[in-house]
Amino acid sequence: MKSLAVFSFLVLLIFGANVAMADEAGLCQAADGSYLTGTVTQAPRFVAGHARDGVELSHTQLTLQADQDGESYDVAMDNVFASGYDAAGEAVPSPLSSITVGDKLELCGELYQSGDVGIHWVHTDCGDPPAATAPDGWVKLIGADGAVGPNLEDSQEYCKLWQ
Repeated sequence: MKSLAVFSFLVLLIFGANVAMADEAGLCQAADGSYLTGTVTQAPRFVAGHARDGVELSHTQLTLQADQDGESYDVAMDNVFASGYDAAGEAVPSPLSSITVGDKLELCGELYQSGDVGIHWVHTDCGDPPAATAPDGWVKLIGADGAVGPNLEDSQEYCKLWQ
C-alpha cells in the first residue's frame, strides 16, 4: 500500500511538472514567442555592445542544449533587462550571473539563424504589444523539483530608451 502511495505521488509530481511546462509554452505562444527549455552547456559570458542615449546595450550569451530537439542554441540576453544591470559595468549582471553550466532554463523569445541557431529577445517588451519579431519574452530557471522561477529579464528601468 505504501509503494502505491509513493508511486501515485511520483506520477502526480511528473504530471504536474508537464502540465506546468505546457502552460508556460502556451503563455509564450500568446506572447508571440518561441518556447525552449534545456540545459546550459556553456556558462554566461559578457559581450560588449553599442551605446544608445549613453547606455551600453551589452549582452550576456550562453549555450543551451534544447530539450525539444537536442540542438545547441546560442542564447543572447540583453543586459539592460536584468535587474542588476550597471550601465558602466563590463560584467554579466545579476541575476544572469547566477546561471551555471548544468542549470535548466526556460526561454521565450525569437528564434534566429545566422550561422548558428539561436534565440534572442528573451526579455520584457516594456508593455508594447508583442509581435513575432518582438515577443514579450523571458529567461527563467527551472529548479530540480521542476518549479519555474521568475523572469530574470523583466527589469523595465531602461524601457525609456525605446519610447
